[in-house]
Formats: sequence, structure tokens, C-alpha cells
Amino acid sequence: MTIQVEEIRLNLPHLEMAAHLYGPEDGHPVIALHGWLDNAATFTRLAPMLPGLRILALDFAGHGYSAHRPPGGSYLIWDNVLDVLLAAEAMGWERFSVLGHSMGAIVALLLASAMPERVESLALIDGLMPYTGEAENAPEKLGEALRSQLALPSKRKPVYSDVQLAVDARMKGVGSVTREAAEILARRGLMPVAGGYTWRSDSRLTLASPVRLTRAHAVAFLRKVSCPVSLILAEQGMLHHEPNIQALLQGLPFKVHNLPGGHHLHLDDEAGARSVADCFNPFFASA
Repeated sequence: MTIQVEEIRLNLPHLEMAAHLYGPEDGHPVIALHGWLDNAATFTRLAPMLPGLRILALDFAGHGYSAHRPPGGSYLIWDNVLDVLLAAEAMGWERFSVLGHSMGAIVALLLASAMPERVESLALIDGLMPYTGEAENAPEKLGEALRSQLALPSKRKPVYSDVQLAVDARMKGVGSVTREAAEILARRGLMPVAGGYTWRSDSRLTLASPVRLTRAHAVAFLRKVSCPVSLILAEQGMLHHEPNIQALLQGLPFKVHNLPGGHHLHLDDEAGARSVADCFNPFFASA
């Protein structure tokens, strides 16, 4: 399936964000958020299968064609929440839905919990709550983060002599993907350098986090969500291994779908994208 997609730039007060824009101008506004170290192209298969929606698929800061944060800046997850809100402001969207995969789903949940007056509904793909850390481990985690910051100047991105070598590496990366999916992500995620190609993403994205929410914090955000939620759990995905995921969701007004496929089931192949669309189309129509 093909659909016209527009490449746009949003000039936020603090940085420029790149995005793909799908669907009719009068369609229901949806902000689509990708996973960690992916980019807006993760919705290349899915977005055309969601008719009637005006989908703004962002590149998070430091990803794809979006600007990197300035020197001294950080990539804490709540920084992304503010970016999404500012992107909505730039689009003139007072109320909107959010479609999120993995890290994008986490950002979506935090935003909907904190700003319920802005978010109409959430469509989440194999992502839910931020990774957590308990208070007793905080000093060690901060130390780990500070050491990684000090080591950053000597950190070098891998350089691949051929695009297919980069594709091979992405297939085996976090949240392994099919070759077709890796090629889609690589077209937006790679840039030419001396000796071949490397990833556009900011090296700081791979640094250890200096602080994490506790599990009690994360659960509080989860339980604060008041808008309709449709959550897809991939049977070979990351949430499948989350301990007590069913107990965590018990009593919450979430519509949960268990679908075959891996963490990137919406991108790996057309059948996976169709199965996700079949869940989300009636959800968006009724939300």
C-alpha cells in the first residue's frame, strides 16, 4: 500500500525536529513516536494502513534527521515528553492522540499521565513504562553515568564500508528486526562519512542514565492514565519478558492485544503491520 508522505521540519524553541506527515489535513491528529535508536521510518508500513488520521511521525531529538541536543544537554526521557508537547504546539494541535512504539510508547504514557487534557487516546506497541531503578542503587547509577560522560570524547561510532554491513548490524541490534525493516530504518538513519557510513544518531543516546524513576513512580504514571488505551503485546517482544505484566495491567481500562511477532512486528513485514492496523483502526474510530 502506498500513501503520500510529506517530509517536514518543526522549529521548536530549542531545536529543530524532523518528521513524516501522513494523511488528510482534516484527519484526526496523531503524533507517532518511534523506539530508541530508531527513527520516523518505523511507521512506513503501518501509517498507510491507518486511513483518516493526520499522522505526524517524529524523529526524536538525536535520531534520524532531527537536531542533536546542544553540548552539555541530556537525553532523559522526560525531555522527549516536552519535545512532543512542543511539536503539538507547533502543529496547532490542542488535543491529539499518540501512537508509540517501545520508547515512544513510554514517552506517550508519561505525557498522557501528566497532561491528560491534551491526549485523547494512546495506541501503544510493545512498550509501556520506563525502565526503573530503586533508591538504594542511585549512587552507583549516577557514578556509572558520570564515568560514561567522561569517556564520551574517546567514543567512536562504528563505520561500515557498505550499507548492507550496517543493515546486518541493525538486524542484530536491540529489538532485532528483519532485513527489510533494517533497510527501512537504515535509509533514514545512516549518513556518509570518510570510509563508508555511520549512524546519524547522537552518541550520547547510548550513555548510562544518571537517574531512573523507581517502580513506584512508574506504576503511579501507569495508573494515572485516564484516556482510552489500546496496547499491543508482541508474543516475541520485550514486554513478553516483563515480570508480572498481566498483574500490572489488571484492573486498568486498557484494551490489550497479544499478537504474534517480535518487538518490531509493525515494521518487520506487511502481515505484522496489517495485524497491528486491524487492532488500531477500530480503536481510533471509537476513541
